[in-house]
Amino acid sequence: MNDLVHQHTALDESDLEWLHLLVSEWQLLSDLSFADLVLWVPTSDGTRYVSVAQMRPNTGPTSYQDDMVGHLVPRGRRPMLDAAHDEGRIVREGDPEWREEVPVRVESIPVRRESRVLGVIARNTNLLTVRTPSRLELTYLQSASDLAQMIAAGAFPFPGQQVDMDASPRVGDGLIRLDADGVVQYASPNALSAYHRLGLAADLVGHHLGETTAELAPARGPVDEALVKLASGWAPREFEVESGENGVIQLRAIPLKPKGVHIGSLVLLRDVTELRRRERELITKDATIREIHHRVKNNLQTVAALLRLQARRMDSAQGREALNEAVRRVGSIAIVHETLSQTLDERVEFDDIADRVLAMVAEISPGKVTGRRTGRFGILDAEVATPLSMVLTEVLQNALEHGFGPGEQGTVEVSAVRGGTSEESRLMVIIQDDGRGLPEGFDPQRAGNLGLQIVRTLVEGELGGTFDMVPAPERGTRVVLDIPVRAEKH
Repeated sequence: MNDLVHQHTALDESDLEWLHLLVSEWQLLSDLSFADLVLWVPTSDGTRYVSVAQMRPNTGPTSYQDDMVGHLVPRGRRPMLDAAHDEGRIVREGDPEWREEVPVRVESIPVRRESRVLGVIARNTNLLTVRTPSRLELTYLQSASDLAQMIAAGAFPFPGQQVDMDASPRVGDGLIRLDADGVVQYASPNALSAYHRLGLAADLVGHHLGETTAELAPARGPVDEALVKLASGWAPREFEVESGENGVIQLRAIPLKPKGVHIGSLVLLRDVTELRRRERELITKDATIREIHHRVKNNLQTVAALLRLQARRMDSAQGREALNEAVRRVGSIAIVHETLSQTLDERVEFDDIADRVLAMVAEISPGKVTGRRTGRFGILDAEVATPLSMVLTEVLQNALEHGFGPGEQGTVEVSAVRGGTSEESRLMVIIQDDGRGLPEGFDPQRAGNLGLQIVRTLVEGELGGTFDMVPAPERGTRVVLDIPVRAEKH
């Protein structure tokens, strides 16, 4: 719609915003009318109309099999469009049109914003299935007529009331028509079923909807007065009502003022009891998972503390160092679980974990080594993050212990690059130092060092990636990890 309006019309951005607001709401008019809607806007030179939006009804057959958006028609070809636009009134005169042997009643509704007519809605009703209307259909059509008059008068849609039509109740979910005092004139079967779910034992017709709703909801003191007002339809609002363990219904009130005077309201509603129950279960499940990660983190920190205590009591320097390495390995896993305990799913932003692992390992450096990270790891699944944090710990620990001697200065850089746009992308991680470098004849695939054995097992076995350790271009050592990961979703 934006492209068509900018290309063909003289409407400004505030006018376009009004049309967007209208289009976000007009499924309601289409369903109440049992009709297709096409929005026509005059071109800049005033010689033609361009169709910028189209809506088909959920409550009846369509009148247009084809997409009408983008069509241009000259003035004069559709006199009802001209009359509605020029005179600013709803035009219903004329005989039905025949489209592919289907009779279609056409009406034109001017779209007014303040004192100007921005365009015209062509309402097209398929007459092939017309029958004696029921009370429900009569209520729909009367409500559609009231809304059409409000659109023609510039009183609908309501400014500042952008509605998410995917989440809001629809006409078919349940509809209640109120008079000017908030008394129910008509309630559809679905609407009545929703109120029965709240605990209503009688019919709704003839009862004040606000008072009835407040009685069904748990007592909330002063809030009851606001609920009475909301459910009476005096203002355009969307809200929910919960009746203890019985159920939850979502309501949307639409005041009707076809001639500038409040004559009543439409209340759309649907039963969202099962939806809210599932949401609460998910919230409970998420909270439980986060609590488990929190407890695992605490337990790992306890294990690390015990190992650290045991290391202090060891006489053997080699044994002490082995226990301290174990402390760091346990700590890297604890960092992942701590991060998972703060997220809503089993995916983590790994950059923070990498920075913390880098800082943790740097503390044990015998020299004055500076660590830094470039690039970003991005969001990783927990089953990737946990082994990767251990791999990072082992490689960094190996670089700092064997690459630098006491008092030596240097740097260790961790760089990460995500590549690929498919479901499975690649994560390339390079850990490079400017230390002593590898000993002569060193083979990283066969070295018996425990840390390197852990790295090979995790990278090739658990992560399904590749691992290599080679001399850096100028000085030091470069470790290259190539790991398959799930693509990030933005």
